[in-house]
Amino acid sequence: MSHHTPEIRVEDVTWSAGGSRILDRVACTAPAGQVTGLIGPNGSGKTSLLSAIARLERPESGRVLLGDEPATAMNRREFARTVALVEQHSATELDLTVEQIVELGTIPQRGGWARPAARGTGELVAECLATAGITDLRHRLWQSLSGGEKQKTQLARAFAQRPCVLLLDEPTNHLDVSASLELLELIRARGLTTVAAMHDLNLAAMYCDHLVVLRDGRVVAEGPTESVLTAELLAEVYGLDALVQPHPRTGRPLVVLCGTVDATAERSFS
Repeated sequence: MSHHTPEIRVEDVTWSAGGSRILDRVACTAPAGQVTGLIGPNGSGKTSLLSAIARLERPESGRVLLGDEPATAMNRREFARTVALVEQHSATELDLTVEQIVELGTIPQRGGWARPAARGTGELVAECLATAGITDLRHRLWQSLSGGEKQKTQLARAFAQRPCVLLLDEPTNHLDVSASLELLELIRARGLTTVAAMHDLNLAAMYCDHLVVLRDGRVVAEGPTESVLTAELLAEVYGLDALVQPHPRTGRPLVVLCGTVDATAERSFS
């Protein structure tokens, strides 16, 4: 596959586990070079869809295309050079430094763990550390890092893969507001085809160009953020009573929560 930024197309993907259907004929697109947010209630299939795109799960039916090429047609090294995944819980038992973890991201480029680091690997690692704003942490051990520092380290490792596609599962989980904004700005600035499972609706509204809304393993809405994120959708999918209006400074959708639909109805009748 040529190293360009591809569109991702998910075609009719179905996957079950433990007798339950987790993804049910899911079809959606992540436009090339844009940030696509996967949103929906807990248990709607966001992480499972990311896993299917990342080839961690093999669907029973359907397929995932990167550009015009089926993801399953790529060998493991080629896939790892194209797609980087940042999982929600990236734990390591090894006492590695931040710099060593970021260097792990260069393995797909050099063709294996045992191969010596290519010339320029040190510069690439330094560049990724600087991009993620963690150069001063390079000698710190993984176990000593805060949640935000760990997320930035994993992001720098993903950047070191030099991917065209970035997949993120709840990238701002456990991060404070400032760290969340910093991380999402970093991700947007890369210009990669990005798919991020997100639970914070206002962060999704601020940083995503495109949204895919899941409920019970099915896509219930998809399209540009401004057209998908409506009060009607939030009532139907989340049971939320919310106002969605243009942000006074950015013009992007701003979600103002008023409560749940049921609680609002109860208040109006009491």
